[in-house]
Amino acid sequence: MKAYTGLLSEKTTYYESDEPYFCELGGSLPSLRVAYRTWGTLNDSKDNVILVCHALTGSADADSWWEGMFSPGGAFDETQDFIICSNVLGSCYGTTGPVSLDPATGRNYGPDFPLITIRDMVHVQQRLLASLGIHRVKLAVGASLGGMQVLEWGFLYPDVVEALMPMGASGRHSAWCIAQSEAQRQAIFADRDWNNGWYTEDLPPSRGLAAARMMAMCSYRSFENFQQRFGRQIQQGNTFKAESYLHHQGRKLVERFDANTYVTLTKAMDMHDLARGRGAYEEVLRSMHLPVEILSIYSDVLYPKEEQEELAQHMPNSKLLYLEEPYGHDAFLIDVETVSRMVREFLDRRAREAQTAA
Repeated sequence: MKAYTGLLSEKTTYYESDEPYFCELGGSLPSLRVAYRTWGTLNDSKDNVILVCHALTGSADADSWWEGMFSPGGAFDETQDFIICSNVLGSCYGTTGPVSLDPATGRNYGPDFPLITIRDMVHVQQRLLASLGIHRVKLAVGASLGGMQVLEWGFLYPDVVEALMPMGASGRHSAWCIAQSEAQRQAIFADRDWNNGWYTEDLPPSRGLAAARMMAMCSYRSFENFQQRFGRQIQQGNTFKAESYLHHQGRKLVERFDANTYVTLTKAMDMHDLARGRGAYEEVLRSMHLPVEILSIYSDVLYPKEEQEELAQHMPNSKLLYLEEPYGHDAFLIDVETVSRMVREFLDRRAREAQTAA
């Protein structure tokens, strides 16, 4: 089993639980391990908590992949906030997932890891927070897969979380996104071990996972971004600069991520639907009364702005913000200065409203 946990910060902490976890779609896990990081100090009333939810291939190391968000007066201010980010259930950076050992077999779960949902991820995060004595979260914030978790926090634990800030996410995964995910999974399945029905840790895939990442990168950026950045430039070896970029991104992911994990998490994203088991979609959105600020990215081709506009249209206590950048879906990772300011303004406004109410 590849030691993906070796990529984690030395500051990573682990929550261990011997209590079984029963997954929403069936199947169970006999125990849980959750990798998490914290920044700042938890105050005496334990009400200065900001929960950061990461995207598909992210980890608990939010100060690494969202570095510019951490600063005095910024989105995550360690002088006044207690920031926590945990690696999601099903991932490969220290939390129970396909690379974990299955106690029933003594081998890693691999493709036998049970199907999970975004709601499962949130339930496990809530277990972690409860173990730390945290029962109030002043803001849950995250983008993409992280934004889906943020939205589910509002429906699953409205008595815990006080405000939501989802970014570049929808209330339910579209047919467009499902098709993108399936195409990427099929690239991974092309590395199949035909004797065993799928690959194993002894036959780790590389080309398929790299190809999946290359496909994903085409949807994480925009037409304009690719044109401005690469154009038709050709490098040594008669290779287009855009080709070289995609191969580089594919190689980088193979070095740091697990293919079974990629399949597990993209399937969970495809199951994302706030209305599942709750009623009609619009009515479910109208039932959300927590303060919500929704960040939409104008150039996002994966989760287009119409999806965030739909959320804002039906959620009664919501506000829609736009990031007008040419970078595509990944703009939340690129224009960090603007995103950080938006988060801090939301937090400051919430603080002023609380003082006025008092």
